[in-house]
Amino acid sequence: MVARSRSCLLLAVAPLLVVMLSGCEREVAKEAPPPRHVRTVVAEKGGLGESIVLTGQLQAEKEVALAFRIGGRIIERLVDTGDRVTPDQLVAKLDPQNELNSLRSARAALAAANARLEQDSNHFDRQETLLRQGWTTRANFDQAQQALRTAQAAVDNAKAQAEIAEDRVSYTELRAGVTGTITRRAAESGEVVQAGQTIFTVARDAGWDAVFDVSAQVLRTAPGDADVTIALTDDPSVTAKGRVRQIDPQADPVTRTFKVRVAVNDPPPAMRLGATVTGRVDVDHGHGISLPASALTATDKRPAVWVVDPNSLTVSLKPVEVARFDPGTVVLSGGLDGGEIVVTAGVQALVPGQKVRLEGARS
Repeated sequence: MVARSRSCLLLAVAPLLVVMLSGCEREVAKEAPPPRHVRTVVAEKGGLGESIVLTGQLQAEKEVALAFRIGGRIIERLVDTGDRVTPDQLVAKLDPQNELNSLRSARAALAAANARLEQDSNHFDRQETLLRQGWTTRANFDQAQQALRTAQAAVDNAKAQAEIAEDRVSYTELRAGVTGTITRRAAESGEVVQAGQTIFTVARDAGWDAVFDVSAQVLRTAPGDADVTIALTDDPSVTAKGRVRQIDPQADPVTRTFKVRVAVNDPPPAMRLGATVTGRVDVDHGHGISLPASALTATDKRPAVWVVDPNSLTVSLKPVEVARFDPGTVVLSGGLDGGEIVVTAGVQALVPGQKVRLEGARS
């Protein structure tokens, strides 16, 4: 009787279990996630060339500071910034009065020394004659000879002092000494200046440099022997070619940039010293793949991208090698093959093996 009751209970419960299981299946089917819509691109290999553009200034390859060799008050300034000068050209004058007075004094001292020399020379000649005739002593002769030597030394010294005084008079006139262009004026008429104080700066005609402040990252990227195209900032049609001539070995302590000097070959007349210019260097990094920056993610602390299997439409992470970052794009040098489909939007919500629906593959 008990066994029959159990059988009846199972028969009564079985339909209910079937209904419950069917409901669970429908519920599971409902919870299966639909394919995620993603945007993609098709990876294409191409050249990794880039153009580096910097702003700088035209400067002379060699500059000369002009200064008086003595101090004094400037009474005349004969040139100004931008003027062309030649080696013998007079550019400024000091008040020469003190030096002229010193010259007159030195010449008077020389005349007195010459007169004393003539007197001592005559006295020596008389003593020499008298000594031969036995009318004087050897001591008197030696004394006359010593006086002559002293007078000659005094004349030599007076001549040297007169020459120094003449030189100091000439030092009151400042001449260019080189052929070039005045790029800076550092003193005015009426100003009292010291010996060696810069009055003008002259850019020599030996050559021009385009000078740029360059970051360490750009220095690592650009080859040191690359051709540089230099153009006027306010008129890009005015151009010249150049090559890197010098890179400062030490960075500026404030800007942390390195000063790079590019020798300008045959600058056109429209280019003038002090003008603002741009320098462009085209750099070839070989071949690689350029993708939108939004495609990049990471796996195991390495850069990676999500790649779509075209057959199963599932995604997987693929580690890649990054060559560089450009505004809005990332350039890959390895890890990805041409023709692969790469997810560019929605990468943060993906998991390996997830099905996706492509919103529009583009190349």
